[in-house]
Amino acid sequence: MKRTKVVATIGPSSASREALEPMILEGMDVARINFSHGSHEDHQKVIETVRAINTDRNTNTAILADLQGPKLRIGEVENNGVQLVTGETITITTREQKGTEKVVSTNYKHFAEDVQPGEAVLLDDGKIKLKVKETDGKEEVICDIVHGGVLSSKKGINLPNTKISLPCLTEKDLKDLDFALEQNVDWIGLSFVRSSDDIRELQAIIQKQQKHARVVAKIEKPEALEDIDAIIEATDAVMVARGDLGVEIPMQNVPLIQKSLIEKCIHNAKPVIVATQMMESMITNITPTRAEVNDVANAILDGADAVMLSGETSVGDHPVEVIKAMVSIVNEVEKGGKIYYHEEPPAPSKEDRFISDSICYNACRLAKRVEAKAIVTMTFSGYTGLKVSSQRPKAQTFVFTGNRKILTQMNLVWGVRAFYYHKMVSTDHTISDIKYTLKKNGYIKDGDFIINVASMPIEEQGMTNMLKLSKV
Repeated sequence: MKRTKVVATIGPSSASREALEPMILEGMDVARINFSHGSHEDHQKVIETVRAINTDRNTNTAILADLQGPKLRIGEVENNGVQLVTGETITITTREQKGTEKVVSTNYKHFAEDVQPGEAVLLDDGKIKLKVKETDGKEEVICDIVHGGVLSSKKGINLPNTKISLPCLTEKDLKDLDFALEQNVDWIGLSFVRSSDDIRELQAIIQKQQKHARVVAKIEKPEALEDIDAIIEATDAVMVARGDLGVEIPMQNVPLIQKSLIEKCIHNAKPVIVATQMMESMITNITPTRAEVNDVANAILDGADAVMLSGETSVGDHPVEVIKAMVSIVNEVEKGGKIYYHEEPPAPSKEDRFISDSICYNACRLAKRVEAKAIVTMTFSGYTGLKVSSQRPKAQTFVFTGNRKILTQMNLVWGVRAFYYHKMVSTDHTISDIKYTLKKNGYIKDGDFIINVASMPIEEQGMTNMLKLSKV
C-alpha cells in the first residue's frame, strides 16, 4: 500500500467512467476538478461518476475543486497569433479589441492603475517578457518588448513586481464555489493566495454554508511566500503550484522553496501537494522522461503528501498509463528508508492538544521500536490521522471514524487509509473489532504488532488520551 497520494486532474481525456475507474483502481487517490475549464454540468457528471465508482468499488477517492482565482489574461488576437518583436513597444489596453502586434487587450480592468514604470509584464508563462514604459493610470499601458515571440489568444499575464488589486475570490470563483459546496466536495483549491486573510475569507464562506470542505492554499505568488507561516497555520493543506510560481519568482529558486514548504507543512501537520509539469511529456508519450521520473521521486523523498498530474490526465493521450507510471515511481522510492520517521515532539504551549499530540508522537516512536505493522486511530475530526501521518511512520496508518465526511478527505493525507466505523460499545470491543476488520482485509496477519490510539471512555468521543500495543 503506497503512502504518497496521487492527485489527477480530470478533463476530456479522463471524464468517462471507462477512464476514471481504471485510474482509481491503478492508484489515483484524489480527482481534481479544474474550474478554469469546463462547465458545471461537465463537472457534476465527473463528481457523480467518481462517487458511483467509490460506492461500487469500496474506494474513497476524494474530490478537489480547484478555483481559477484572479487569473490575468490577454484577449483575442488576430490570425491565430501575432509576432512581438524584441526592441519594439506594445500597448496593453483594458478596452475590448482584437489584438495586433501593436495593441493587445486584457481582461484585467485595473491593469493601468496597478502597474508602475519599470515593472515586468510576463506573457504566456514567461515566454514573452515586457517592461512597463508608461501608464495613463486609466486604460492604456505602453510596454517595451524585452524578449519577443508569437503571442496567441487568451494567454496568461504574470506581474511578479506588481501588487494587484483584484480580490482573491472573483465573481466567477464565487459562483464556482457555490456549485462546489452544493456538491459537497472534500477540498477547495484557492488560487493565487496572497495572505492568510484570503484563506480565512474562504473558510468563512464554507462555514456560513455549513459545509465540511477544507481549504488547499495554492502557493504561486511572491506575496504568499512573505506570509507563508501565517498561511500554513490558517489553511488545511498547501499546494506548491510550480507553474505560476516559477514565472512569478526566479525559476532557480523554486526547488529550494518546494523543499522548504514541504518541511514547514510536515512540521505543522498540514498535507502538501507538489504540482505542475511532473510528467508533462506523457501528455503525448507513453513513458516519462528520466528527468520527470527524478522530479517525482524527489518530491516523494522530500516528504510530499501527494504528487499531482495536470494536462497529463486531463487532456493527455494516456491517462491510465500516466497513473501507472507515477504509482510505480512512488512504490519504488518508498522502499527506501529516507522518507520515514519525521519525529516531531509536541509543543507544551499547545495545551488544548498537548495530550492528543503526545499520544500520536509516542505511538509513532513505539511503532518504530517494535516494528509495528499498523497504527490505528479512532477519530471524528481526522485530527489524529493528520498528526500520526505527519510523523511519517513506517507502519500503515488506519483511521476508523463514525464521520462519513472525512472518509474521502483523508485520502489526500500521506499514508492514511480510512474506514467507516460507528459502533462504540467499549474500548476493548472496538479494538478487537478493528483487528478483525484489518486482518480480514489482509492488512495485518497473525504475529504482527498493532498500536491503537483512542479516547477513553470511548463512547464520549473526546480527546485522544489512550495508547495500546497488542499482538495480532
